[in-house]
Amino acid sequence: MPAPVDPTFPLGDYPRREDDVIERIAHIVGHANIPKGERHIGDDAAVLAPIVGQTVLSTDVAVLGVHLDAGLFPLEDLGFKAVAAAVSDMAAMGARPRACVVAVTAPLGTDLEELHRGMADASTVTNCPIVGGDLAQGRDVSVAVTVVGECPGSGAVYRSGAKPGDELLVTGALGRSSAGLRRRREGAGLNDELVVAHRRPWPRLAEGMAARGARVHAMMDLSDGLGLDLHRMADASAVGFELRQVPVADGATFDEAVGGGEDYELLIATNDAARLRMVFHDRGLREPLTIGEVVAATDHRTLRGEEFGRRGWQHQL
Repeated sequence: MPAPVDPTFPLGDYPRREDDVIERIAHIVGHANIPKGERHIGDDAAVLAPIVGQTVLSTDVAVLGVHLDAGLFPLEDLGFKAVAAAVSDMAAMGARPRACVVAVTAPLGTDLEELHRGMADASTVTNCPIVGGDLAQGRDVSVAVTVVGECPGSGAVYRSGAKPGDELLVTGALGRSSAGLRRRREGAGLNDELVVAHRRPWPRLAEGMAARGARVHAMMDLSDGLGLDLHRMADASAVGFELRQVPVADGATFDEAVGGGEDYELLIATNDAARLRMVFHDRGLREPLTIGEVVAATDHRTLRGEEFGRRGWQHQL
């Protein structure tokens, strides 16, 4: 799949000077209000103020043609999704993002400014400044994002802490992203509500920090679909589960809600759902939805009494 070409440069004028490209990108992603004592873009490495509490790190990679269909979506969306997906891992741990670095490979002629505008948008809405990165020529357009975050006060929430008797909840109805991709393929515009859910995912950072504050037992984000990620939580926690329902978003199908992926809602296990709901209410957050409970038998994994098999997005490696 060919990469989008930078329209500001006539064909035949490549290559561009790396320093010139970096200067323009720094203008796009740089933040004017850099905290005192920190150093962001412009040196060999970024310098941050001391981390508060535990340090949390995550890396994610987005590839054009794998994580985004270049024939249906602008290149900006790949940049946005790359940053948003990496920041969502912070939400899954209950962490607050502090900064991220981005590394881009792209074929000659790729519109790098457009790609970084999408990253800058995601950086702004998640309050996670891009403090540095790297560029290299490569065969495919890919974006690797590493995020550093912090957990002040209490420690990060792991996926491995679910216990028998815990209530299972999600932070919202599922299937919006997958439904948005389907609708875009059917001809829906980029501003269609479900299409936006696919191209501009919203990490549940406030919900993750609220859940950590409510001392939930386990949590993870639903990046690959409930039908896969719930099994991952159960595997890590050595438990089973009984689901009562799968909340399906308006406009989505049941299959999209179970296996579509890229919803980035949070899956939570807690023994005090009332406290969780109270904390969410106090912080002005949407009430989480109960979907079932954790059971002790590791081989007992059902939805309304029927076996709930694994299904969701997995890379073929």
